[in-house]
Amino acid sequence: MVSARVDKQGEPRRRRSSLGGRLDAYLLQEILPLMLASLVVVVLLFVLYALYEVLAPILAKGASPLLVVRLMAFSLPEAFGRALPLAMLFAVLLGFSRLSSDAEIKSILAGGIAPLRLAVPIMTLSVAVALLSFVNNELLVPRVSSQAQQTQRDIVLDNPRVLVSEKAVFTDNLNRAIIVDRVLSSDRLEGIQIVHMAPGEPPREIMTADAGKLERGSATIVLFKGVRVTYSSAQVVTITNFEEARLPVRDLQASLGRSTGAGQAMRTPTSQLVSQIRENKAKGWATADLETALNRKFAEPLAAVAFGFFGVMLALYTFRAGAGVGLVWTLLLTFAYYATWSVFRVMGEQGALPPVVAAWTPDLLYVVGGAVLWALSSRR
Repeated sequence: MVSARVDKQGEPRRRRSSLGGRLDAYLLQEILPLMLASLVVVVLLFVLYALYEVLAPILAKGASPLLVVRLMAFSLPEAFGRALPLAMLFAVLLGFSRLSSDAEIKSILAGGIAPLRLAVPIMTLSVAVALLSFVNNELLVPRVSSQAQQTQRDIVLDNPRVLVSEKAVFTDNLNRAIIVDRVLSSDRLEGIQIVHMAPGEPPREIMTADAGKLERGSATIVLFKGVRVTYSSAQVVTITNFEEARLPVRDLQASLGRSTGAGQAMRTPTSQLVSQIRENKAKGWATADLETALNRKFAEPLAAVAFGFFGVMLALYTFRAGAGVGLVWTLLLTFAYYATWSVFRVMGEQGALPPVVAAWTPDLLYVVGGAVLWALSSRR
């Protein structure tokens, strides 16, 4: 009798567990293909944007196509890390919209499944996506970032004409900023200024020349008919004229794109970024951009979790309201995240908002939005 009673009580539990497992597998089969397709599309959009903004102009100026392809390949991991959370949002919204329009959510709930049970596989997948994005940004992106910088140097040394733009700047690891007005077809430079300075200090040395040449395949700039001025405590010490000077450039790094200090900070491992923030604070330097980047390194991957929660709550709300979420609304909701992310990021980097607020507000908006949708759907 005792054994029979246990079996009668345990059988419904096993059935519910089996039903829940099949439901999880079914929902993941619905979401994962959409997420992979969305991931490919978003990564391609990031790559096309880089091609239009940076790679196409340097190709037009004679950069080696093989080096440009290498540079594009090294940009893929960063695009992958940024695209993963957005792909999660796309997949959840489109997948649950299909389930709702085909009355499958209605059938699931009618079968005795609690509404919040739908969130279990989605939130599990969201956490996995967030972890994958963080690991990619923390381990892979810093490695390929250094290789991308080396490729940029190779592009510049192979053909200096890629720097043709007004007031183009490239630097080396001796804190020398090299400003070039123009690069002629013969690889000759015009309007050259070389400023040697340390962060937060006046210039130590300034060299100017009307003409010069960056030798192909080497890291040497040849200057013609120039002036060298040295300083001490912002006071002129010496002024020297020269007919020709050869200036070896160490660890040449060209500003081929629009990479900012904050952008480079996002490609720096967290431990190094924390050390850099501490050093800058000890010197009394502003750290708003670095602290914003530090918070973004965690907030942006965890956006996948916020998106997963918001997507499920929106699906339940629209189901009970008799509405639906189509492709247009999916694009608008994605654009809303990108717009708020852009605005708050800039405000955080400029110190207009605390770094924590600037980095986490876009995520928080979707979490709050999901909670509001759940409260509204619960009343129906």
